[in-house]
Amino acid sequence: MNQTPLESPGAAPRKEAESLRELSPQQWKSGIAAWLGWFFDGLDMHLYTLVAAPFVMYLVQASAVTDLDVKEKSSWIQAAFLVGWALGGGFFGYIGDRIGRARALSLTILTYAVFTGLSFFAETWWHLMIFRFVAALGIGGEWAVGSTLLSETWPKKWRPWIAAVLQAGVNIGVLFACLSVYLMADLHPRYVFLVGIAPALIVFWIRRNVPEPDEWQAAKKKSTVTPGVAALFAADIRRTTLVIIGVCATSLTAWWAFMFWQAQHLRNLPALRAEMMNNGAEVEKIVARTFALTIGVSIVGNFFCGWLAQRLGYRRAIAIMCAAFFVTIQCTFQWDHDWRTLSTYWFPAVGFCSGMFGLFTMCLPPLFPVLLRTTGAGFCYNIGRIAAAAGTVLFGLFAKVGDFKTALLYASLLFIPATVFAMFIPEPEDHAP
Repeated sequence: MNQTPLESPGAAPRKEAESLRELSPQQWKSGIAAWLGWFFDGLDMHLYTLVAAPFVMYLVQASAVTDLDVKEKSSWIQAAFLVGWALGGGFFGYIGDRIGRARALSLTILTYAVFTGLSFFAETWWHLMIFRFVAALGIGGEWAVGSTLLSETWPKKWRPWIAAVLQAGVNIGVLFACLSVYLMADLHPRYVFLVGIAPALIVFWIRRNVPEPDEWQAAKKKSTVTPGVAALFAADIRRTTLVIIGVCATSLTAWWAFMFWQAQHLRNLPALRAEMMNNGAEVEKIVARTFALTIGVSIVGNFFCGWLAQRLGYRRAIAIMCAAFFVTIQCTFQWDHDWRTLSTYWFPAVGFCSGMFGLFTMCLPPLFPVLLRTTGAGFCYNIGRIAAAAGTVLFGLFAKVGDFKTALLYASLLFIPATVFAMFIPEPEDHAP
């Protein structure tokens, strides 16, 4: 972006660190805080995804996870979560621009930790929907604030690799969610939500130890006005805003359709559906192991995408991975595969492509003025989840006859327009592939 009245020229730029040893204590503290926020983000985000069917089955008093009422209610709960995520990205993004990155980060983590824990007490499906909605406000906000905090404090030339490390934090958090579900498979599904309280413990450390970025403090001193969401549609940045919304809305809708329905598709395969009647706990362990492998492979995808962005730039890297997403999901669901083949090869292949989403963390914040940075990144990336919420419910309608394959094949078509939108993403001026 060119310099705008919302930015401040600041002092003369200081020499950036060339190695980890040269990083300042402030940079280390900011990095640790952001990474832990993303780690617990992944943990709290996917506890519900992994136990959605059995827990909602209990809440609606159904006889089986394949009951139509279970599918409908679990879809609405997930849709509410994604809407909350979208609204949280915009709301806490604005808060982050007003009160600072570290303060806002603390608020986002406390929000999702408390309300994930409260999901334990849900007695009806709409109780759970409310708790997941509010928890998602914090999760969406943490994405915007955490990514901006690092983009403003760590060396700019490291951004593609920082993106990979941050996204790996989410992935490792998801792996811990898988481990929690695996170890607690013999307990009532509600108990896994108690694990989600853990992030609250790091809030006190963040408030005491993580300073606000110099760039934000300098801009805040020079401006008495903090712009709102409407400023994202000003003439100089409107095109950037619309392109990012386009690529995020289409790609996230398709990705979250896969993330939510892949476990249900696995449970619905004939071999595992029969096993559910005899040994439901073992099936849940298979689902957790499959999801863990998918997420584990996605960590490799994070660093591959970081390498790709370093070589080709963010625009081309994101476009290539959107196209790869489409091809991989088509191959996964266009033909019949047994559960072992899906679990070992095809689902992990889709997970590998998800490394693309890590690139947005470092690509988006620099495209906006300093005092519009978390608002812009949070709103543009997360508003796509409104579309993803609608997609979760819409594509879930196909599942009423157990045809999760059809839902996921239709969802994958959204990666075609995502590829087109990606080609129009501007490169940050300080990033040269």
